Amino acid sequence: MAVVSTIAVLVLGYLLITRSSGWPKVHKSFFNGRRFADSLPEIWSKFGRNVKIFLICELAILALGLMLAVLRTSKSPALFPFRAFSILFTDVMRGIPLTLLIFLFGFGIPGLGLNRPWNDATIWGAFAMVLVYSAYVSEVFRAGIESIHPSQMAAARGLGLSRPQGLRYVVIPQAIRRVIPPLLNDFIGLQKDTAQLQALGLVEAVRAAQNISSRGFNFTPYFGVAMLFLMITVPQTRFVDWMMDRERDRQR
Repeated sequence: MAVVSTIAVLVLGYLLITRSSGWPKVHKSFFNGRRFADSLPEIWSKFGRNVKIFLICELAILALGLMLAVLRTSKSPALFPFRAFSILFTDVMRGIPLTLLIFLFGFGIPGLGLNRPWNDATIWGAFAMVLVYSAYVSEVFRAGIESIHPSQMAAARGLGLSRPQGLRYVVIPQAIRRVIPPLLNDFIGLQKDTAQLQALGLVEAVRAAQNISSRGFNFTPYFGVAMLFLMITVPQTRFVDWMMDRERDRQR
């Protein structure tokens, strides 16, 4: 029944699209095989910049997000200013649209006339992405830390560990294992949002597709970029599903 219904839906969708009056023009403009083959090498070479920015930002986000989460969950009165800062930082960064922050950092800070390489708009655009995603990731880490039963910390203290040692050796390792699936979901979004840096003049995959499209008055290069992003994000999505199923089975 599942196979039959799936085939029926696919056939119906195919017929509705291909029988429409504008399909020949759409096919020529968006799914031109020759244009796809000609543009793919250039797009692929620029797609490496998206991947490079993503990997660098990911490492910075993990470190900053974990630090903010630890400060947010601290109980020491002496750390109250840092705890208040982490709360304020998270609220502000999650409340500002990423595109707006990329413009503010990417065009505003280089306008100060800093020496190279610190006047590079791409660096500050990536920095804006780190700030925004760190706010989201810190909340994921915080949820993981607070999901660990207080008895774990009590047992660590009973063994003679200090609270920082209990966090490092007992609580945080367990919390990280629990939040890996939602973290991967955030990083899938980060991978796609690297395309927003093209607004600052970075020639990455999307900007390369735009340049090729403007030269040939054809939109097929955009389809090529979409395929490259799917090639990266779909396996990550399936990996997240597998990890969630494994964690669910382990808890059962």
